[in-house]
Amino acid sequence: MSELNQLLLELDHKITFNEHDFYLSKSNSNAFNLINRWPNWDKKILNLSGEKFSGKSHLANIFKLKSKAFYINGKNINNSIFKSIKLFESIIIDDFEECKEEEILYSIFNLIDQDNKYMLINSVRPINKIKFNLPDLSSRSKNCIYVQIENPDDELLFAIILKNFSDRQIKIEKKIINFIISRIDRSYRKIDEFIYKIDELSLKKKKPINLKTIKEIL
Repeated sequence: MSELNQLLLELDHKITFNEHDFYLSKSNSNAFNLINRWPNWDKKILNLSGEKFSGKSHLANIFKLKSKAFYINGKNINNSIFKSIKLFESIIIDDFEECKEEEILYSIFNLIDQDNKYMLINSVRPINKIKFNLPDLSSRSKNCIYVQIENPDDELLFAIILKNFSDRQIKIEKKIINFIISRIDRSYRKIDEFIYKIDELSLKKKKPINLKTIKEIL
């Protein structure tokens, strides 16, 4: 853990989303490796699923930089998207579940297939597990590569917690991080909530971040 500790403490405090800032572990290695294998995919569409805050958007940004892809959030998808898709070899749909326009999604799948393009889809659940009203879209959603980001292991938890404290310029001892890891839920969402509460205490209430404070929040 000492090398990891040193690495993360030396990172710039700006939050960035490039490949060098992505911490690789058993939990996310399959997803990371598939992104790096592009364009040598077995199929043209990759569906990356995982809990919120699990690093899907970070991986999408790595893919965007590698492939010069067109990026859009699911909630912003409408008929005007097709003009943009035509101009790019690859596209990214982030927060896929936010889009309720099933006819448009089906047309996007068709366009990817017809024009031999690539598509990365980020979703909380694998899209072949989503119940669509449109049978044709349901059928299309089953013709993808699927990879899921698993719950974080201890090493990834350590990296996430240390990086978040470092980004906020909060100093914390290694033994306190290990104490957190031994007690916190293995959930990216719970980690985010925990960091938010720590940040709130540190900035708003001016309370020191010590073992007593950590126990109160946990």
